[in-house]
Amino acid sequence: MTHPTESRPDAEGDPPSGGDPPSRGDPPPGAAEGSPSTRSWALPLAVLIVGMFMSVLDITIVNVAIPAIQRDFGTTTEDIQWITTAYSLALGVIVPVSGWLGDRVGLTRAYNVSLLAFAAGSALCGLAWDLESMVVFRIVQAIPGGILPVVTLTMVYRIVPREKIGTAMGLYGLGIVFAPAIGPTLGGYLVEYVDWRLIFFINVPIGLLGAALGYFLLPAFPQARAARFDVLGFLTVAVAMFSLLLALSKGQDWGWTSYRVLMLIVGGLLSLALFVVIELEIDSPLLDMRLFKLWPFTNSLLLITVLSVGLFAVLFYVPLYMQEGLRIQPLRTGLLLLPEALVMGLTMPVAGRLYDLIGPRWPAVVGLAIAAYGTYLLCGINADMTQRDVVIWTCIRALGNGLAMMSIMTAGLAAVPPDQVNGASAINNVVQRVASALGLAVLTSLAATHQAQVMADRSSRIVLSDTHGPPGLADLVEQGPMGLYPVMQRLQLEVTATAYSNVFLVCAVLTAAGAVLALMFKVPHGADSAPAPAEGVPAPPPH
Repeated sequence: MTHPTESRPDAEGDPPSGGDPPSRGDPPPGAAEGSPSTRSWALPLAVLIVGMFMSVLDITIVNVAIPAIQRDFGTTTEDIQWITTAYSLALGVIVPVSGWLGDRVGLTRAYNVSLLAFAAGSALCGLAWDLESMVVFRIVQAIPGGILPVVTLTMVYRIVPREKIGTAMGLYGLGIVFAPAIGPTLGGYLVEYVDWRLIFFINVPIGLLGAALGYFLLPAFPQARAARFDVLGFLTVAVAMFSLLLALSKGQDWGWTSYRVLMLIVGGLLSLALFVVIELEIDSPLLDMRLFKLWPFTNSLLLITVLSVGLFAVLFYVPLYMQEGLRIQPLRTGLLLLPEALVMGLTMPVAGRLYDLIGPRWPAVVGLAIAAYGTYLLCGINADMTQRDVVIWTCIRALGNGLAMMSIMTAGLAAVPPDQVNGASAINNVVQRVASALGLAVLTSLAATHQAQVMADRSSRIVLSDTHGPPGLADLVEQGPMGLYPVMQRLQLEVTATAYSNVFLVCAVLTAAGAVLALMFKVPHGADSAPAPAEGVPAPPPH
C-alpha cells in the first residue's frame, strides 16, 4: 500500500524519498512550537493507539481461551503454552528488524501494511485445525505484530512536542498495559458465548479500519535512506532467542541436565554473545548495543523486564487457576480481571502528566512499590480464596503498574540522543517481548518443578489406615477409585495454588528490587528533558 505523499518531496523542504534525511540534532521546522505538526498531534496519536492496542491485545486475549483450545485440539497444558510462547518469541525476533523496515519503506507505509498483514494472520489463526497449524499461524501473525510497536513508538516521538511527551506516552501506554489487562474479559465473553475462534477473527475488521484511518490521518514522514541489512546480526539473535526459549520450555520434560537442554542453553548464549560482538563491530548494526552505555536507558530496560515478567505471569496464571482449578467460567474470569484493566486505564494518563510535572523517579518508585505489594498479596492464592480477593489484589498491582510503566519507558527513551530514538524503541520492544516470553517459560518450569515435588511429598504422607491416615480416609478407600477422587482433586488444587504462590513471590521480590533501581533515575524536568521530534512532520495531506 503506497501512501500518496511518501514518494514526493516534503512540503517543508525536506529531501525526496530515498534522500539524506535532515540533521536530527537540529530542531526542524515541523517541530516548531505552534506548527501544525505539534498542534494536531492528538488525532494521529489516537490512530497509533488503535494499532498498538490491537497488536498487544492479542498477546493476552488468548490466555482465557487456552482451556477451550486445548480441549478442541486434545493437547497437554505444556504444549498448549506454545500458542502464547511462539507468538512472544517471534515478536522478539522480528522487532529488531522493525527499525530498519521503517527506514526502508517509510513509517506510515510500514504501519498501514503491518495492520493489514496482522489482520490476515489473525484470520489464519481463526482457521487453524490443530496445534501445529495454530503455532505456525501465530508466528505469521507475530511478524506484523512485532513491527507495529516499533514504528508506532517512533512516530509518537516525532509528532509530539517535547514538553508534552509524558502526557502523550501516558495515553500511548493504554495500548501497552491496558490492552493486555482487558484481554481476559473480552476473550472470556467470546469463548463462553460465541466461539474461541472469534478472538482472532475480530482483528480483521479492526485491522482494516485502522489501516484506513492511518492512510487518511497519519502524516507522511520523509523516507530515510535505509542502511544495508545486517543479515549476520539477525541470524544470530534469532538463533539465540529460539534456543534459549526452547531450553527453558522443555527443561522440565527433558531434564535440566540433559544433553539437549544444555546444548540449547550453551548454543543460545554463544549466539547471543556473537550477536553483541557483531553489532559492536559493524557500521550499521541491527540494534546499536552502544546505547547500553547510557545508564538511564539500561536501567529502564531492567525495570521494564521486571514489570513485563510480572504482568504476563499474573495474566497467564490467575485466569488459568480460576478456570481449571476453581471451575469459574471464562466470562466470569474475564469480568473479575476487568477492574484491573480499568484501574490501569485511569492511572496511565495521570502517570504521564506526573512525568511532565515532576519527572520519572517518584512515579516509578511509588508505582513499583505498590506493584510489589499487590504481587505479594497474590501469594495468598488458594483453593478457598474469594473472588473479591482476586479483584482487590489485581487492582493494587494495576495501580502500581499504571504509575510505573510509562514513566520508566519515557525516562529511558528521553536519555537517548534524538537521532537514535528509532533504534532505542526497537531495543525497548525487544526487551518487552523477550522478557515476557522467556520469563513465562522460566516461571512455568519453576511452577511445574515445585508442583511435582509438593505433590510427591504430600501424597507420601497419606497413610491409608484407620490409625495413621486422616479420619474417614479408609472408608473412602473402600469405595474404590471414585471414593478417593475428591481427595486427590482437592490435593491437586492445593498443590497448584502453592506452586503459583511461589511464582508470585518471585515476581514480588523482583518488583521490590526494581523500586530500589528506580531511585537512580534523575529528574529531567523541563523542556529539555525529552528528545525533540527527530524530523519535521507535515500535516496529513487532503485526500
